[in-house]
Amino acid sequence: MADPRVIVDVEEHVARVRLCRADKRNALDLAMFEGLADAAGKLADEEDLRAVVIHGEGKSFCAGLDVGAFLADPSTAETLLVKAQGEATNLAQQVCWAWRRLPVPVIAALHGEVFGGGLQIALGADIRIGSPDARLSIMEIRWGLVPDMAGTRVLRDIVSYDVAMDLTLTGRVVSGDEASAIGLVTRLAVDPVMAANDLAREIAARSPDAVRTAKHLLHHAWRLDDRQGLDLETQLQMGLLGGRNQMEAARAGMEDREPAFRPATVKLAEHDGQE
Repeated sequence: MADPRVIVDVEEHVARVRLCRADKRNALDLAMFEGLADAAGKLADEEDLRAVVIHGEGKSFCAGLDVGAFLADPSTAETLLVKAQGEATNLAQQVCWAWRRLPVPVIAALHGEVFGGGLQIALGADIRIGSPDARLSIMEIRWGLVPDMAGTRVLRDIVSYDVAMDLTLTGRVVSGDEASAIGLVTRLAVDPVMAANDLAREIAARSPDAVRTAKHLLHHAWRLDDRQGLDLETQLQMGLLGGRNQMEAARAGMEDREPAFRPATVKLAEHDGQE
């Protein structure tokens, strides 16, 4: 049996998703695409999950598409790009979009090469922590292609239009320092995996109902008009007030102790203006 491309460990309410193809700088072949999509699908059903960290083993987060593997079997492209009936995304898009659609925050820890499809996976995370010497690129233009893994849908929320055009049309490589300056990376850390794990643990210590509601609110309200966004804030807040975990957070704060939260119970409906 081939070695797994993606390994998921869940401990103390935090899932750690590892890309495990270090000898190929975690380049994306079909098995890697399938492993990432499967991991995200399974985590969506984890009731007591509070945060996710995704990172790559070895010297790089992900060096992009394994071009050799796809040239060896051109039919693989159809497997990636053709949508199943009724699905919003194809397999290639799922490995970015699925992290955005998880109900809990996703943190990507970036080091080494973060190229092409690897960067699009990272763009699907809610927060990106990179090393100063990481190298990031929207590299598809170098292969005569455009980004096609849902990266353009999330890139618009991360950088300005002109920056997105610059990066997409040139395929130039930017350092972690420059990526931080232009907003492509949320913050920098010498050890991004450690920093991502620390942040995930901090998030996991908060009310799981509030954490899920906060991600839902920011995701949906971002493109609502003012009235809809204000109404959604109030609606979601009313769903939290007086809840078991909200009351435990308040009591723990007043008593100066660590809260003992239970799995999230908040029910989050879909809203107009969603993507």
